Parts: sequence; C-alpha cells; structure tokens
Amino acid sequence: MTDRSVVHATITVERTYRASPKRVFAAWSSKEALLSWGLPGEGWISGYERFDFRVGGNDRSHFGPAGGETYVNDTTYLDIVPDARIVSAGSMTSAGTRLSAGLMTVEFQAAGNGGCHLVMTEQGAFLDGHDLPENHEAGWNEMLDKLGDHLARDQAAA
Repeated sequence: MTDRSVVHATITVERTYRASPKRVFAAWSSKEALLSWGLPGEGWISGYERFDFRVGGNDRSHFGPAGGETYVNDTTYLDIVPDARIVSAGSMTSAGTRLSAGLMTVEFQAAGNGGCHLVMTEQGAFLDGHDLPENHEAGWNEMLDKLGDHLARDQAAA
C-alpha cells in the first residue's frame, strides 16, 4: 500500500517592476509572453496544448528540462479583473501521477513612478511526497525574475 500524505502550504512571492500594471498583466495573459518568461530552469522547454485565458477557460501546458521529466499543468481561470487580478485553480502531474493541486492569486498593484507591485500567492496541496512547497517557491522566484527581464526587453523594443 502506498503511503498517502498531503502537505499544505501558502507561498507568497512579491516583485516590483518598472512597468505599468497593464503591461505586467499582459505578460500573464498572453501565451507568447508566458512562453518567454514562464520557465523555472535554464535549459527547460515548454509548450501549450490549450490556452484559453478567460473566466472559465482552461489551459494545459507541459514543461521540464530538455530530455528530462515532463510536467503537465492544468489551469482553470476562476476570476480575471484586467490589470488588477487573476485567480486560478490548477494541478500538476508527471507520468500520470498528480504531484500537487492548488489555488493561485496574482495581484497587480500600482506602484510609484508608473510601476507595478505584483503579489503572487499559491495555496497548495503537495501530494504524497511527490512535490514540495520549496520547489514551487524557488520556481516562482526564478520565473518572476525572468518576468522582470521580459518586461525590460519589451520596454527596450518599444
């Protein structure tokens, strides 16, 4: 018999960007933008089987290190307030095993000089020892740093 366990954790990661809430929100609501910054590791690859950014819409993405384990993330959008908030529920699997499930809230708040203060909160259930909250926190920190790089490149190109 397999040991069953659930670790509950809340992860909050914050960043302030030199970009408006509108631009930062756009980077979360565009498949092309997400593919530019939304990977937690160097040498990782990703793609979308489905991308439907609207309340009630569902995404299915796959990602992982090139030549390594592939993760599948299924997301359902529960609440979207343009330029202000995204609330979604999701789960992650690998090789048919559910690793985690949770609720994610991303808030886009106006900051000084036209910037944006982003607050990303993941409330997760990490299942049967297959995944750990610290892995998600490290991944989100890396991805939100990459989001800053994406926004800087986007601004330079404008």
